Amino acid sequence: MRVIVTEHAVKRLREERQSGITVAEIISAASHIPGRIPTATRFRGYISRSGRVFDIVAKDLTHGRLVITVIGK
Repeated sequence: MRVIVTEHAVKRLREERQSGITVAEIISAASHIPGRIPTATRFRGYISRSGRVFDIVAKDLTHGRLVITVIGK
């Protein structure tokens, strides 16, 4: 499945709260969500290699899975 990371999500990675989370980790997390996501849904409890816990908000579109934002803990 194709994963599309929004510009907003990439911009959030520059903030201190999301430091240590990479785009590759977001793509990996989003691609491992099973099933179809018809509405924007928050998925919790992912851990980056740096140890930062984060959530993603994603939604399925006809041409792939859209990651709307990233929330660091």
